[in-house]
Amino acid sequence: MSFLDALVEERIREAQRAGEFNDLPGTGKPLQLDDDRLVPEDVRVAYRVLRNAGLVPPELTARKELALAREAMTDATGDEARRRACMRLAALESKLEAEGRRLPRGAYHERIVSRFGDDAA
Repeated sequence: MSFLDALVEERIREAQRAGEFNDLPGTGKPLQLDDDRLVPEDVRVAYRVLRNAGLVPPELTARKELALAREAMTDATGDEARRRACMRLAALESKLEAEGRRLPRGAYHERIVSRFGDDAA
């Protein structure tokens, strides 16, 4: 941490101790995170419409499905359950790749493939 960072952190702690943050607007309420700077401009409006309608963008749904499939593989007991979970994950990844939404596999995928052998790939 640089000297400037340490100074800023110390000033923030002093202000907290003095109670300067106690009466800020929105205290105790969830943050409204409408910051969509990281969303590409060409889909920003569509995502905002989806969010306002209470829907989730397809990429987030796909990531959630993948996370659930990976969790199922981790939690599976028995070879048959693990095999089914691995096949489900592979099917989801294939579907996403076919749709042009390839998600990075990472080290976790490689460990699973090496653990279950060629049948998991």
